Amino acid sequence: MIDLPIADPWFRATPVGDGITHIEEPHVHRMVRCNVWHVRGRDRDLVVDTSLGLHPLRRLVERRLGHELVAVATHVHADHVGAMHEFDERAIHRLEAPAMAEADVITLHSEPYGPAVLEPYRRAGYDIPELLVDAAPPGGLVSATLPRRAAAPTRVLEEGDVVDLGDRAFEVLHLPGHSPGSIGLWEPATGVLFAGDAVYDGPLLDELDGSDVHAYVATMRRLRDLPVRVVHAGHEASFGRDRLVELCDAYLARRA
Repeated sequence: MIDLPIADPWFRATPVGDGITHIEEPHVHRMVRCNVWHVRGRDRDLVVDTSLGLHPLRRLVERRLGHELVAVATHVHADHVGAMHEFDERAIHRLEAPAMAEADVITLHSEPYGPAVLEPYRRAGYDIPELLVDAAPPGGLVSATLPRRAAAPTRVLEEGDVVDLGDRAFEVLHLPGHSPGSIGLWEPATGVLFAGDAVYDGPLLDELDGSDVHAYVATMRRLRDLPVRVVHAGHEASFGRDRLVELCDAYLARRA
């Protein structure tokens, strides 16, 4: 057992408007602290990404017995799909569906992430400890290397598909670069974009296994032209269109 204080509750949930709630694990380091987004709909609710899976997530987002719930992963990296197995309806882009269907491991030690992850964060001034949590969920942590359960998708997504909640509809945008099958969910009616790790207000990672700088440049050009009102990203705080343009321009100046 890792000797850490127990944090109960483990998750912090904050309404952010537009029927959306932000859920995070405050005792997880920012590098692997995935933003989970819960969107209320008339016929079903949407969960965008599912955290590391260190503590059950589904019971936090279920509204009532019989109300449908669909979980969409923006990509297959472990900090985004750790709790996907908890959900009966699971969706991810076609290119990353096979990886989600296979078991994997989650590591809470920083060293195995390697320089492609660690160095951009260090250059940005982040302090990266050896252990990426400062507390344990109820029940504790047995090990800093944990299994990630297989979660075969029940729906495979492509560019232009729609995730329909009854009174809300989110269009799937294929946004490769960070990973081959990275996606965003775009709601034109409200100007809301769930961007995953395609863009967030922090060190963008484009040298991972499966990353593609050329594709990332095209993604940034596409995002820059999108008439967003607010971006809810995979990490760090949400932001508006002006900040989106700044982030895209900074990336393009460096990589294009």
